[in-house]
Amino acid sequence: MKLKTLSTLVGAVTLAGAAVFSASAMAEDTIRIGAAAPKTGPLAGGAAVTYWPNVELWAHQVNERGGILLNDGERHPVEIIEYDDRTNPTETIRAVQRLATSDGVDFIIPPYGTGMALATAPIFDRLGYPMINVTAITDQTDALTARYDGVFFTLGKTTPLAQGIARLAADMKANGEVGNRLAMVNVADAFGIELAEAARGIFEEEGFDIVYSTSYPPTIQDVTPIINSAQDADPDLFVAFSYPPDTFALTEQAQVSGLMDEVDVFYTAVANAFPAYRNRFGDGIDGVYGVGGVNPEDPAFVEYKEAHMAVTGAEPDYWASAVMYSSLQVLEQAIEGVGTLDRQAVTEYLKNNSFDTVMGEWTFNNQQISNYWTVGQWQNGDFYGVGSFGDMEGTADPM
Repeated sequence: MKLKTLSTLVGAVTLAGAAVFSASAMAEDTIRIGAAAPKTGPLAGGAAVTYWPNVELWAHQVNERGGILLNDGERHPVEIIEYDDRTNPTETIRAVQRLATSDGVDFIIPPYGTGMALATAPIFDRLGYPMINVTAITDQTDALTARYDGVFFTLGKTTPLAQGIARLAADMKANGEVGNRLAMVNVADAFGIELAEAARGIFEEEGFDIVYSTSYPPTIQDVTPIINSAQDADPDLFVAFSYPPDTFALTEQAQVSGLMDEVDVFYTAVANAFPAYRNRFGDGIDGVYGVGGVNPEDPAFVEYKEAHMAVTGAEPDYWASAVMYSSLQVLEQAIEGVGTLDRQAVTEYLKNNSFDTVMGEWTFNNQQISNYWTVGQWQNGDFYGVGSFGDMEGTADPM
């Protein structure tokens, strides 16, 4: 476990099994905020792009302007207490409980990944912490928000995301731009299973013939058999509901085998929108589709991207990074709106107010954001949103 005080940008201090900090490192009036997400394990790479840098950026900016303004008329700096959940739901649960009880943090940033979010939602609810989820995608959002008073979702539901690529492909098929033979694969966890199940029905309704379908474990090392089997099925489209390690592996193997050049649509999911994906595969991904997207020409995104690079030394991704940062903006605005650290009051404020974010104005409807990107495409080095659910300005045409 690690503790990192971002307001002073000091290095992480690691001791065997315990997070410690100097009592003099932060003032007593500091707002203490916990974060538990992977630093090791299969999802560590994704969290290192989407999650941790935005926590760092937001905390840096908050403290640079003196902190969060409360009703006492003072600005209070934030202190981030970090734990590595090792991409293990059991560790995530333990870390959240430890943050709330042993560390006594004022607020907790939800974990990274759908499975981790679903595992800890009851814990957040029981402990009375608002939970503004970003990297959680599920069709269970209506049931979860009805059950848990303080659970919020910002990145969308499974079915609309599956519809994004399916409907786009259907339009292309209707225009004679793509055939109807589909190879579809998915990572076998909550994210991949839900998306594949939702997409299968939509693709079949739209007249596609699923000529190859399989799932694989999150720990998969060699995707060559998957790509070879998909290629043997002679598909017109290849769709993978994948996580970062397999997104890279599937793309690389598809380039090596020639599958990417043979299909009319090549789509992978999480990490497709990462700058590292573009840097790794270069011009070869021009035209490749993926989940999510942004409007990279939006002045708000451009300003956010510049700040992200200045503080963290890296580009944000072109999908969930800006949403992650927006969720922290929302938390800050809700705390300032209430003027205290009363978590129940902050939860009610979240439900009943609008927020100014880098993603535009956010208003929670049934504790959910109803406007979000569903599918993007790499075009000349940028990942443009080409499909959305709700009204997203700046939607680009597929190339």
